[in-house]
Amino acid sequence: MTSPSDAPEGTEPGTEPGTEPGTEPGTVRPGGRTARVRAAVLEAAGDMLAEQGFHGLDLAEVARRAEVGKTTVYRRWGTVAGLVADLLTDMAEQSLPRAETGSLEGDLLANARLVRRTLSDPRQGPLFRAVIAAATGDARTAEALHRFYEVRVAEWAPCVREAVERGELPAGTDAAEVVRAVSAPLYYRLLTTDAPLDEDAARRAAAAAVAAARAGAFVRTP
Repeated sequence: MTSPSDAPEGTEPGTEPGTEPGTEPGTVRPGGRTARVRAAVLEAAGDMLAEQGFHGLDLAEVARRAEVGKTTVYRRWGTVAGLVADLLTDMAEQSLPRAETGSLEGDLLANARLVRRTLSDPRQGPLFRAVIAAATGDARTAEALHRFYEVRVAEWAPCVREAVERGELPAGTDAAEVVRAVSAPLYYRLLTTDAPLDEDAARRAAAAAVAAARAGAFVRTP
C-alpha cells in the first residue's frame, strides 16, 4: 500500500487523487489523471472479459495491460466484482442516446438495431455474455447489471410514453416493459443459439413489441 510520503499532495494516504476517504471502490466520479487511469483500466478489463470471461479477469493482469500500478487498481476497485460494476456504469454512460423518429415503429426499430449491433460486435457481444454469466453467481455484478439496464430502459421509455400521447398505444401502457420486450428476443437468441443477430432479427423483435403494445399486452393492471 502507499505510504504517507507516497500520497499525492492534498490527498489523504490510501486514497486515489480526487476520491473521498471511506467511499466504496469503483464508485467515485474521477477527473484529470484519475479519469485517464480509470479509462485505461476499464478498457483493459473489458478486453479481458471479452477474451477470457469473468473468471479469467485478474486485477494484476488488468493493471499490467492498462500500464498502471497494481496498488492503484486494488485500492480503487478492490475486487473483480467492483471493477466489473464500474465497467457497467461506464458502459451505461457511454451508450448512444435514443433515436427520435416520430413514430413508435421507427423508434423501437432503432432500439432493436442498437441492441443488435451491440450484441453482435466482436468485443461487446462476448463481454455481455461474460457479464451476464457472472451476474448469475455474484450479487454485486448482478446489481450492477440491473443498474445498467435500468439506465438503458429509462433512456428509451419516453418514446413509448410519447406514442401513448399521440394515441398510437392504449393509455396505461407500461413503457419500460415495451422497451424490454424489444431487447428480450435478441438476448435470448444471443444466449441460446448460434444463429446470427441480423437485420431480420431486429425487425422481428421491434415489430412483435409494437404489435403486442398496440393490442394492450403491456397495459398496467390495478
